[in-house]
Formats: sequence, structure tokens, C-alpha cells
Amino acid sequence: MKSNTLKLRTRIKFCGFTRAQDAELAVSLGVDALGFVLVPGTPRFIKPEAAYSIRRNLPPLVSTVALFRNAEPAFVREALDALKPSIAQFHGDEDVAYCESFGIPYFKAVPMADPQDLTKLATIYASATALLLDGHDAKTMGGSGLTFDWGLVRAFDKPLILAGGLKHANVADGIAQLHPYAVDVSSGIEASPGIKDFEKMRAFARAVRHADQELNK
Repeated sequence: MKSNTLKLRTRIKFCGFTRAQDAELAVSLGVDALGFVLVPGTPRFIKPEAAYSIRRNLPPLVSTVALFRNAEPAFVREALDALKPSIAQFHGDEDVAYCESFGIPYFKAVPMADPQDLTKLATIYASATALLLDGHDAKTMGGSGLTFDWGLVRAFDKPLILAGGLKHANVADGIAQLHPYAVDVSSGIEASPGIKDFEKMRAFARAVRHADQELNK
């Protein structure tokens, strides 16, 4: 008799795309979401119009995420209008009123290099689709390749996206320990900032699926 128990499937978000060919390869691996960094002056920055030229050629049911950090509201609105993403991701110290003001589903990044009360943050950002736990501190942003102590994470009432220094060699451990809704990777699948490495992307996706298989035994 077949079990009716729902099977765990960890969603995968690859972030920091700057080239259409990399996005196409990621989609071929079954990635659920692609992230675009709309933070000027950072290594993976892409202009919203350029990001849209990639996004418009993606197949149906692949989500796009626009990443901002302490941006002026006018810039965010213009970028959202140009890119038309599925979700916004706020990676700075944006308050909940700011995050809600754009009328789009959003992730709120949490800098886990500093101690955090995740239960409190999940309450404050109750309107967030998920909390994204990254290895950066409050003064920087993700994509640094830094992990954090997963033992600091306590259960909270909000979907968890695990980020921060993930790569094919450690993502299975993170999934086994935290059972996140999704995992998010940038530097761990790159040849250089903004330039993806297909073999690293493929190895990461395979590691996630293998981890899911182990949990579903």
C-alpha cells in the first residue's frame, strides 16, 4: 500500500544572476526561483531592465526574486515596475511598514552573524512570505560565502529559507538539521561573482534532492 504521507521537497533558489545563459542552465536543473541583485555597487548588481530581459524568457512556474538593500522607495517601485518579479527580498534593516508598502510578496533577510530572536522577528514580519537566514552581519549583505551556526536556529512560525555559505558539500547537512522550506545559494555556484558554474549548480541541485530522499525514507 502506498503511503499518503506528504513528501518533503526543499525548494531551491539560485541568486545573483547577470547572464541569460546561466539562468537557462539553472532552469534546466529544476530550480524553483532565480534571484537578481538590484543593489548598485555590489559585485552581482544587474540593472532592472537587464534582469527583465532574462526574466521574460523564463518558462512558466519559475519564480523571480528582486533583492534590495535599504533602497529608496522610488528606486524599488521603478525596479519592480521594470522587472515585474514574483517576490521582493529585503536584505537591509527595512521595517515592516516599508516592506509592506510595495504591495508585493516579500522575504525578509535576517543577518545571523549577530544573535537574533527569530520568534520575535517572525511576529514583527508576520506579513513576510518567509524569513531568509543568511550568514552576513547587520552592516553587510549576503553573497559573502559565510556560513553561520545552524544550532542557533530555533523553531518559529514562518517558512525558513536557509542561506549563507551553502555549497554542494554542506547543503545536505543544513537540510537534515533545519528542514528548511527552501535553500538559497549564490557564491557556492559561481566561477566568479555573477558568473555561474554549471557543474557547481548541478552538484548543488543533486545534493538537495539527495538530502530530500534521505529525509523521506
